[in-house]
Amino acid sequence: MFYSMGMMALMVIILYFLMIRPQRMRSKQQADLLKNMKSGDKIVTASGIVGVVISVKEKTISIRSADAKFEILKTAVTEISERSGSESTPTT
Repeated sequence: MFYSMGMMALMVIILYFLMIRPQRMRSKQQADLLKNMKSGDKIVTASGIVGVVISVKEKTISIRSADAKFEILKTAVTEISERSGSESTPTT
C-alpha cells in the first residue's frame, strides 16, 4: 500500500518538473515580454509578421510592416527581435 502511494507521489513530482513548471516559466517570460514592449521595438508575431511597434495600448499594439499598418492583440507577439534605443539586451 505504501509502495503504491510512494510511486504515485513520485509520478506527480515528475509530472510537475516535466510539464507544469516549464509551462509556468514560459508564461512568466511571455508576460514580461508583453509588459516591457514599447514603441520602436521590432517584433515577430505568431503568424510570422515582422514589424515595428508604433503604439502600445492596454490589450493591443499598432505595428508598421512594410507599407501597411496593423493593430494586433498583444498576445500575438511571440518575440521582440530588436529593442528600440541604446539597450542591447538579447531576447529569447
